Amino acid sequence: MPHMVIANRLRDGRVVFLDPAGHWVESIDLGALWEPAVSAAALERAKRDEADSVVVDPSLIDVEIAGQGRRPVAIREAIRAFGPSVGIDVHAGGR
Repeated sequence: MPHMVIANRLRDGRVVFLDPAGHWVESIDLGALWEPAVSAAALERAKRDEADSVVVDPSLIDVEIAGQGRRPVAIREAIRAFGPSVGIDVHAGGR
């Protein structure tokens, strides 16, 4: 199963994915798919960006490729990649 490197961009908190050129992109479809044999090297590359305060909490995630495109296997990572699983009422609580 391929891996991707996911993190949060420090500047704005957005979820980002490491692309093949070592840049951070917001779309899961533009992020690089890494085979397990080389995914550790990709994560080390991401950790250098963490040390330089570009991203925070880089980690490897398992990704499956289905008819609808790429999808993180773990539900936590799917929520990070695609947003909340329920609607958010911005008017709740008198806001």
